[in-house]
Amino acid sequence: MKIARPLLAAPFLAALLLSACAAPDGKQDVSVSEAAQSAAEAAASETTDAAQEAADVNAWTKGAMVAAANPEAVEAGLEILREGGTAVDAAIAVHTALGLVEPESSGIGGGGFMVYYDHASGEITVFDGRERAPAAATPEYFMKDGEVMDFISSWQSGRSVGVPGAVALYKSAHDAAGKLDWEDLFQPAIKLAEDGFVVERKLAATLASDRLQQYVRLDDLPESSAYFYPDGVPLAEGSIKTNPAYAETLKRIATEGPSAFYSGEIAESIAYAVSHDPSLPGAMTVEDLANYEVAVRPALCGVEPDGYKVCSAPPPSSGGVTQNMILGLYDRLKPTGEEATEEGFLKAFVDAQRLTYADRDHYVADADFVPVPAAELIDPIYLDVRATEAFAPDEHATPGDPGIALGRGPMRQMWGEDPTDHRPGTTHFSIIDPYGNAVSMTMTVESAFGNSVMVHGFVLNNQLTDFSREPTKGGKPVANAVAGNKRPRSSMSPTLVFDPEGDLFMVTGSPGGNSIVAYVAKTLVGVLEWGKSAQEAINLPNIIARGDVVGVEVDREGGPEAAEALREMGYNVEERQGENSGLHVIIVREDGLEGGADPRRDGVALALE
Repeated sequence: MKIARPLLAAPFLAALLLSACAAPDGKQDVSVSEAAQSAAEAAASETTDAAQEAADVNAWTKGAMVAAANPEAVEAGLEILREGGTAVDAAIAVHTALGLVEPESSGIGGGGFMVYYDHASGEITVFDGRERAPAAATPEYFMKDGEVMDFISSWQSGRSVGVPGAVALYKSAHDAAGKLDWEDLFQPAIKLAEDGFVVERKLAATLASDRLQQYVRLDDLPESSAYFYPDGVPLAEGSIKTNPAYAETLKRIATEGPSAFYSGEIAESIAYAVSHDPSLPGAMTVEDLANYEVAVRPALCGVEPDGYKVCSAPPPSSGGVTQNMILGLYDRLKPTGEEATEEGFLKAFVDAQRLTYADRDHYVADADFVPVPAAELIDPIYLDVRATEAFAPDEHATPGDPGIALGRGPMRQMWGEDPTDHRPGTTHFSIIDPYGNAVSMTMTVESAFGNSVMVHGFVLNNQLTDFSREPTKGGKPVANAVAGNKRPRSSMSPTLVFDPEGDLFMVTGSPGGNSIVAYVAKTLVGVLEWGKSAQEAINLPNIIARGDVVGVEVDREGGPEAAEALREMGYNVEERQGENSGLHVIIVREDGLEGGADPRRDGVALALE
């Protein structure tokens, strides 16, 4: 994969693209024991010098940065970094603040994935805080009278709530890579909740959306209605809002640890709200909360043809599979030499997505419950074969079979086709600390404001609708069907990129439901293939090619031209506006850090002074 800029200037891609010791008289005047001590001190000095020299070689000199979806959350992270905290410490501060200022997207009532890079050791670790289904859940969890429940009824119910993983993720990551005291990490968000935060454009617009109010219960349920719609009016942009209940919840977690959340009053409130939901009760119990565990996993990494290593979260996340597949397939499909045109680059990006999404939808699920051929899907041999299977623009996209390609026997027939949709109610932030450690973290409550139920100052997720509500298809089980304690498949793709020398190069990720896969891939292709800066890559129009329709964001520069070019190629193009990406990217350049924040949200990327 070479960094190659598009050749032409068509609008749609132009917008894209150590000493001895002697006496003064010169005679030796040192006893045997003194000589031994002197030799030991000299050796120790040499060891210290060598260690210091090694540390100097590995010293991080690029600075620190936080990129997130809200300025006050970014400031919370920078405050922790100023106090000497690590990227993990800052991530906890950022996310607890985001749960306050951006509650439509994430919070402690949800979960997500953290990909952490330790600069000193070079290790990459994934903390999987994805929500789990209650132990009593069965594959028929979303069936009623023999029929599959519709999405709205499933979403706005207790049945949709998974056991939240965010707080447990905080603790697992902090135990592994935190530096500041646990209690200190919650203080910025507590202060914001008590003193008040500024209601930003996105929160205000979401609350005022007639379309949202048509489907959710947020303005009907007592606690959420009183908080988000005081006196029946949605919170206004620029107003100051406090959340004393959330402050008290964070104080308890800060002083008592995760047990304050997973047992006692808070856990009982969550379980009661879920199991007594008047729309449709769920099966969650206090035992489910007490038994929640974070899964610590190795990252799933692939090495691109020119030596860049792309690492993201393994299943049930889609990141490691999809980002490596799209990049690998793009490299195989892109035109070269005299045949290289901007239209050809665009077509290669679309076709790589269509192939990848078809495979992701079929195979990716919770690998603790079902076999997921993650390594096989990103194997270069399979990608060579899969690239030859690119669909004509008017063909239906279907999954491939890595088992056949790798000579291991067919795999595709294990599972029924899975059409699961994923709704956009998510946030992403990227952090590099002064020590060179990095965090790429995507967190969610699933749809906007989760399932609308609010307890103790935070909303509950509707993450279980990320499972396939239909447990079988064509007489075969669906890989992503519901099961007790199982984690639903996720589109979240928190990603780290390393250069051919193995040094950290890029931190990226985005919210956006199933479109996350395409959003994140856009930044990788934009930077690695088209030579874009972080902000230029983010600003490119979003193009999402899942299934038989190619969605093109036409209210961004270059979008209308891309839509028209793809339509002329024969693709079924759907023109879209108001895309919900929230890309936050940091790139390590020779002279320091380069950040970018998605203008589609309220975020910023700020360096530590």
